[in-house]
Amino acid sequence: MRYFLSFSFFFFSFFCPAQERYLDDIFESQEALTETYAVKDGEELKLDIYQPKNDTASARPLIVFMHGGGFAGGTRTNEAEVKFAQAASKKGYVAVQISYRLTRKGQSFGCDYEASGKMETFKKAAEDFMDAVQFMLNNAEEYQISSDKVIVGGSSAGAEAVLNAVYNAPLMFEDPDKYAAIDVDGVFSLAGAIVDVRYITKENAVPGVFFHGTEDNLVPYTTAPHHFCDSTAPGYLMLDGSRTITKKLDELGQSYLLYSFEGGKHEHSGMPFKYLDSIFDFFSRVFLHGEQLQIEVLK
Repeated sequence: MRYFLSFSFFFFSFFCPAQERYLDDIFESQEALTETYAVKDGEELKLDIYQPKNDTASARPLIVFMHGGGFAGGTRTNEAEVKFAQAASKKGYVAVQISYRLTRKGQSFGCDYEASGKMETFKKAAEDFMDAVQFMLNNAEEYQISSDKVIVGGSSAGAEAVLNAVYNAPLMFEDPDKYAAIDVDGVFSLAGAIVDVRYITKENAVPGVFFHGTEDNLVPYTTAPHHFCDSTAPGYLMLDGSRTITKKLDELGQSYLLYSFEGGKHEHSGMPFKYLDSIFDFFSRVFLHGEQLQIEVLK
Protein backbone atom coordinates (compact mmCIF):
# COMPACT_ATOMS: atom_id res chain seq x y z
CA MET A 1 0.00 0.00 0.00
CA ARG A 2 1.25 3.46 -0.89
CA TYR A 3 0.68 6.15 1.71
CA PHE A 4 1.72 9.71 2.42
CA LEU A 5 2.96 11.19 5.68
CA SER A 6 3.66 14.89 6.04
CA PHE A 7 5.30 16.10 9.24
CA SER A 8 5.12 19.84 9.92
CA PHE A 9 7.21 19.40 13.08
CA PHE A 10 10.67 18.10 13.84
CA PHE A 11 11.34 14.93 15.75
CA PHE A 12 14.38 12.98 16.72
CA SER A 13 13.99 9.34 15.80
CA PHE A 14 12.07 7.16 13.42
CA PHE A 15 12.18 3.83 11.62
CA CYS A 16 13.10 0.48 13.03
CA PRO A 17 16.54 -0.40 11.60
CA ALA A 18 16.29 -4.10 12.44
CA GLN A 19 14.76 -4.98 9.07
CA GLU A 20 17.92 -3.77 7.32
CA ARG A 21 20.56 -5.06 9.71
CA TYR A 22 20.00 -8.72 8.91
CA LEU A 23 21.42 -8.12 5.45
CA ASP A 24 24.85 -7.51 6.96
CA ASP A 25 24.93 -11.17 7.90
CA ILE A 26 24.13 -12.26 4.34
CA PHE A 27 26.39 -10.10 2.21
CA GLU A 28 30.08 -9.39 2.56
CA SER A 29 31.85 -6.50 0.87
CA GLN A 30 34.33 -7.18 -1.92
CA GLU A 31 37.46 -5.22 -2.67
CA ALA A 32 36.83 -2.46 -5.18
CA LEU A 33 37.13 -3.00 -8.90
CA THR A 34 38.55 0.09 -10.64
CA GLU A 35 37.45 1.16 -14.13
CA THR A 36 38.09 4.19 -16.36
CA TYR A 37 34.75 5.74 -17.29
CA ALA A 38 36.05 8.63 -19.43
CA VAL A 39 39.14 10.47 -20.61
CA LYS A 40 38.82 14.27 -20.51
CA ASP A 41 41.42 16.98 -20.89
CA GLY A 42 44.04 14.24 -21.07
CA GLU A 43 43.00 12.81 -17.69
CA GLU A 44 41.67 9.31 -17.08
CA LEU A 45 38.59 9.57 -14.87
CA LYS A 46 38.18 6.46 -12.77
CA LEU A 47 35.60 4.89 -10.53
CA ASP A 48 35.71 2.15 -7.91
CA ILE A 49 32.94 -0.46 -7.87
CA TYR A 50 32.03 -2.26 -4.65
CA GLN A 51 29.83 -5.33 -5.07
CA PRO A 52 28.30 -7.63 -2.47
CA LYS A 53 29.60 -11.15 -2.06
CA ASN A 54 27.28 -14.12 -1.65
CA ASP A 55 24.65 -12.31 -3.72
CA THR A 56 22.87 -14.22 -6.48
CA ALA A 57 20.65 -11.33 -7.58
CA SER A 58 20.94 -10.49 -11.27
CA ALA A 59 19.60 -6.92 -10.95
CA ARG A 60 20.87 -4.98 -7.95
CA PRO A 61 20.26 -1.33 -7.04
CA LEU A 62 23.07 1.12 -7.87
CA ILE A 63 24.49 3.92 -5.73
CA VAL A 64 26.97 6.34 -7.35
CA PHE A 65 28.67 8.81 -4.99
CA MET A 66 30.82 11.89 -5.64
CA HIS A 67 33.32 13.13 -3.03
CA GLY A 68 33.73 16.73 -1.90
CA GLY A 69 36.74 19.01 -1.74
CA GLY A 70 35.77 22.35 -3.25
CA PHE A 71 36.44 21.04 -6.78
CA ALA A 72 40.10 21.35 -5.83
CA GLY A 73 40.83 18.26 -3.73
CA GLY A 74 39.44 15.12 -2.22
CA THR A 75 39.52 11.62 -3.64
CA ARG A 76 37.23 8.68 -4.27
CA THR A 77 39.42 6.69 -1.86
CA ASN A 78 38.69 8.90 1.17
CA GLU A 79 38.25 6.57 4.14
CA ALA A 80 34.70 7.74 4.85
CA GLU A 81 33.55 7.30 1.25
CA VAL A 82 35.10 3.84 1.08
CA LYS A 83 33.39 2.78 4.31
CA PHE A 84 30.05 4.05 3.01
CA ALA A 85 30.47 2.10 -0.23
CA GLN A 86 31.37 -1.03 1.70
CA ALA A 87 28.35 -0.58 3.96
CA ALA A 88 26.10 -0.18 0.93
CA SER A 89 27.51 -3.25 -0.78
CA LYS A 90 26.86 -5.30 2.37
CA LYS A 91 23.20 -4.36 2.00
CA GLY A 92 23.03 -5.64 -1.57
CA TYR A 93 23.81 -2.47 -3.52
CA VAL A 94 26.41 -2.01 -6.21
CA ALA A 95 28.17 1.05 -4.76
CA VAL A 96 30.44 3.29 -6.81
CA GLN A 97 32.83 6.05 -5.79
CA ILE A 98 34.03 8.29 -8.62
CA SER A 99 36.86 10.67 -9.48
CA TYR A 100 36.15 13.75 -11.57
CA ARG A 101 37.94 16.77 -12.98
CA LEU A 102 39.22 18.95 -10.15
CA THR A 103 39.08 22.10 -12.20
CA ARG A 104 39.91 24.38 -9.25
CA LYS A 105 42.95 22.45 -8.03
CA GLY A 106 45.44 24.92 -6.59
CA GLN A 107 43.04 27.79 -7.21
CA SER A 108 40.31 29.66 -5.37
CA PHE A 109 36.64 28.77 -5.45
CA GLY A 110 35.67 31.58 -3.11
CA CYS A 111 34.41 35.13 -3.41
CA ASP A 112 37.33 36.23 -5.60
CA TYR A 113 36.48 33.68 -8.31
CA GLU A 114 33.91 35.00 -10.74
CA ALA A 115 30.39 33.59 -10.69
CA SER A 116 30.55 32.59 -14.37
CA GLY A 117 33.58 30.45 -13.58
CA LYS A 118 31.72 28.81 -10.71
CA MET A 119 28.92 27.91 -13.09
CA GLU A 120 31.39 26.34 -15.52
CA THR A 121 32.86 24.37 -12.63
CA PHE A 122 29.43 23.07 -11.68
CA LYS A 123 28.71 22.15 -15.31
CA LYS A 124 31.90 20.15 -15.82
CA ALA A 125 31.49 18.29 -12.54
CA ALA A 126 27.82 17.55 -13.27
CA GLU A 127 28.77 16.21 -16.68
CA ASP A 128 31.51 14.01 -15.24
CA PHE A 129 29.11 12.61 -12.68
CA MET A 130 26.41 11.76 -15.19
CA ASP A 131 28.98 10.20 -17.51
CA ALA A 132 30.03 7.94 -14.64
CA VAL A 133 26.42 6.92 -14.03
CA GLN A 134 25.97 6.31 -17.76
CA PHE A 135 29.08 4.13 -17.82
CA MET A 136 27.66 1.95 -15.07
CA LEU A 137 24.30 1.64 -16.79
CA ASN A 138 25.96 0.83 -20.12
CA ASN A 139 27.58 -2.07 -18.28
CA ALA A 140 24.55 -3.00 -16.21
CA GLU A 141 24.56 -6.63 -17.25
CA GLU A 142 28.24 -7.13 -16.39
CA TYR A 143 27.80 -5.63 -12.92
CA GLN A 144 24.33 -7.08 -12.34
CA ILE A 145 22.68 -3.67 -12.00
CA SER A 146 19.01 -2.81 -12.24
CA SER A 147 18.88 0.27 -14.47
CA ASP A 148 15.59 1.37 -12.89
CA LYS A 149 17.00 1.43 -9.35
CA VAL A 150 19.56 4.23 -9.34
CA ILE A 151 20.55 6.38 -6.37
CA VAL A 152 22.98 9.27 -6.77
CA GLY A 153 24.78 11.16 -4.04
CA GLY A 154 27.57 13.48 -3.07
CA SER A 155 29.24 15.50 -0.35
CA SER A 156 29.77 19.27 -0.43
CA ALA A 157 31.14 20.09 -3.91
CA GLY A 158 30.14 16.60 -5.01
CA ALA A 159 26.62 17.18 -3.70
CA GLU A 160 26.43 20.49 -5.58
CA ALA A 161 27.37 18.72 -8.82
CA VAL A 162 24.92 15.86 -8.27
CA LEU A 163 21.99 18.02 -7.20
CA ASN A 164 22.52 20.42 -10.11
CA ALA A 165 22.73 17.50 -12.55
CA VAL A 166 19.42 16.10 -11.31
CA TYR A 167 17.38 19.21 -10.50
CA ASN A 168 18.98 21.88 -12.73
CA ALA A 169 19.76 19.98 -15.94
CA PRO A 170 18.67 22.88 -18.22
CA LEU A 171 21.32 25.06 -16.54
CA MET A 172 24.05 22.42 -16.53
CA PHE A 173 23.91 20.84 -19.98
CA GLU A 174 23.73 22.38 -23.45
CA ASP A 175 21.36 19.57 -24.32
CA PRO A 176 19.22 19.11 -21.20
CA ASP A 177 17.93 15.82 -22.62
CA LYS A 178 21.43 14.37 -22.97
CA TYR A 179 21.00 12.18 -19.90
CA ALA A 180 17.22 11.85 -20.06
CA ALA A 181 17.48 8.07 -20.35
CA ILE A 182 19.02 7.89 -16.87
CA ASP A 183 16.17 7.23 -14.46
CA VAL A 184 17.27 8.52 -11.05
CA ASP A 185 15.19 7.18 -8.16
CA GLY A 186 16.66 9.31 -5.39
CA VAL A 187 19.41 11.69 -4.31
CA PHE A 188 21.60 11.64 -1.19
CA SER A 189 23.09 15.05 -0.39
CA LEU A 190 25.53 16.03 2.34
CA ALA A 191 25.64 19.85 2.58
CA GLY A 192 24.73 20.46 -1.04
CA ALA A 193 22.90 23.18 -2.96
CA ILE A 194 21.64 24.03 -6.43
CA VAL A 195 21.68 27.14 -8.58
CA ASP A 196 17.93 27.64 -8.89
CA VAL A 197 15.15 25.75 -7.12
CA ARG A 198 12.63 27.06 -9.65
CA TYR A 199 13.90 24.46 -12.11
CA ILE A 200 12.59 21.64 -9.91
CA THR A 201 9.34 20.47 -11.48
CA LYS A 202 6.95 17.55 -11.19
CA GLU A 203 8.98 15.83 -13.91
CA ASN A 204 12.40 15.98 -12.22
CA ALA A 205 11.47 16.23 -8.53
CA VAL A 206 12.95 12.93 -7.44
CA PRO A 207 12.90 12.23 -3.68
CA GLY A 208 15.97 13.00 -1.62
CA VAL A 209 17.85 12.54 1.63
CA PHE A 210 19.53 15.74 2.86
CA PHE A 211 21.96 16.49 5.69
CA HIS A 212 22.89 20.11 6.44
CA GLY A 213 24.00 22.40 9.25
CA THR A 214 21.68 25.37 9.72
CA GLU A 215 24.66 27.75 9.97
CA ASP A 216 26.76 26.27 7.18
CA ASN A 217 29.31 28.95 6.31
CA LEU A 218 30.17 27.67 2.81
CA VAL A 219 27.11 26.10 1.23
CA PRO A 220 23.85 27.77 2.33
CA TYR A 221 21.27 25.77 4.25
CA THR A 222 18.45 27.94 2.87
CA THR A 223 18.91 30.50 0.08
CA ALA A 224 22.02 32.69 0.23
CA PRO A 225 25.17 33.53 -1.73
CA HIS A 226 27.75 30.79 -2.22
CA HIS A 227 30.38 31.23 0.53
CA PHE A 228 28.16 34.13 1.65
CA CYS A 229 29.99 36.50 -0.70
CA ASP A 230 29.09 40.16 -0.72
CA SER A 231 26.92 41.21 -3.66
CA THR A 232 29.80 43.31 -5.04
CA ALA A 233 32.26 40.38 -5.06
CA PRO A 234 33.17 38.64 -8.35
CA GLY A 235 32.09 35.31 -6.87
CA TYR A 236 28.62 36.41 -5.82
CA LEU A 237 26.29 33.56 -6.82
CA MET A 238 22.99 32.78 -5.12
CA LEU A 239 22.36 29.13 -4.26
CA ASP A 240 19.39 27.22 -2.88
CA GLY A 241 20.34 24.80 -0.12
CA SER A 242 18.74 21.76 1.47
CA ARG A 243 16.00 23.63 3.33
CA THR A 244 14.89 25.47 0.19
CA ILE A 245 15.05 22.31 -1.92
CA THR A 246 12.94 20.29 0.51
CA LYS A 247 10.37 23.09 0.70
CA LYS A 248 10.05 22.82 -3.07
CA LEU A 249 9.74 19.03 -2.88
CA ASP A 250 7.05 19.52 -0.24
CA GLU A 251 5.12 21.87 -2.54
CA LEU A 252 5.29 19.26 -5.30
CA GLY A 253 4.15 16.46 -3.00
CA GLN A 254 7.46 14.61 -3.27
CA SER A 255 9.19 12.57 -0.57
CA TYR A 256 12.25 13.71 1.35
CA LEU A 257 14.21 13.14 4.53
CA LEU A 258 15.90 16.25 5.93
CA TYR A 259 18.34 16.16 8.84
CA SER A 260 18.99 19.71 10.07
CA PHE A 261 21.73 20.33 12.64
CA GLU A 262 20.98 23.43 14.68
CA GLY A 263 23.99 25.76 14.62
CA GLY A 264 25.99 23.27 12.58
CA LYS A 265 28.45 24.48 9.96
CA HIS A 266 30.05 22.69 7.01
CA GLU A 267 31.19 19.72 9.09
CA HIS A 268 27.89 18.06 8.20
CA SER A 269 29.22 17.43 4.72
CA GLY A 270 30.94 14.46 6.37
CA MET A 271 29.49 10.97 6.06
CA PRO A 272 26.77 10.56 8.74
CA PHE A 273 27.63 7.04 9.85
CA LYS A 274 25.55 7.42 13.01
CA TYR A 275 22.42 7.62 10.88
CA LEU A 276 23.15 4.99 8.21
CA ASP A 277 20.41 2.63 9.37
CA SER A 278 17.79 5.35 8.94
CA ILE A 279 19.30 6.42 5.62
CA PHE A 280 19.27 2.92 4.15
CA ASP A 281 15.76 2.35 5.47
CA PHE A 282 14.59 5.46 3.62
CA PHE A 283 16.47 4.36 0.49
CA SER A 284 14.66 1.03 0.57
CA ARG A 285 11.19 2.24 1.45
CA VAL A 286 11.05 5.39 -0.67
CA PHE A 287 13.66 5.21 -3.44
CA LEU A 288 13.30 1.51 -4.23
CA HIS A 289 9.76 0.63 -3.15
CA GLY A 290 7.86 3.84 -3.79
CA GLU A 291 6.52 4.73 -0.35
CA GLN A 292 5.82 8.41 0.16
CA LEU A 293 7.29 10.05 3.24
CA GLN A 294 8.18 13.60 4.21
CA ILE A 295 10.33 13.57 7.32
CA GLU A 296 12.31 16.31 9.05
CA VAL A 297 14.70 15.73 11.93
CA LEU A 298 16.21 18.59 13.94
CA LYS A 299 19.36 17.80 15.91
